[in-house]
Amino acid sequence: MKTPCIAACKNNSGICSGCQRTIREIIDWKNMDDQKREQIMAELVGNTQTHTCPSCGGGAHCDLAAGKDHCWCFELDEREPFDAKNQDLCLCRSCLSKQALA
Repeated sequence: MKTPCIAACKNNSGICSGCQRTIREIIDWKNMDDQKREQIMAELVGNTQTHTCPSCGGGAHCDLAAGKDHCWCFELDEREPFDAKNQDLCLCRSCLSKQALA
């Protein structure tokens, strides 16, 4: 089974500092089908992005922007707001994991 795990696991308030998956994604990984795992891995590296991260300029993925009614980031501990011109755009997983907790 493919996995984005790099064996540098540390729970950073709901997101793994190593692979950038949410704790829920890590827990559910073994029960996901290959298509769902591939989708998440593509999102992690920015291959399926919905927008550009306003912090780093890299690819970011928002499940709401992709048409879903629930986003992966809802499972994380609340972070301080990001000071950006367009607050409607969310941060990529890497930048979000660096944000201070609210």
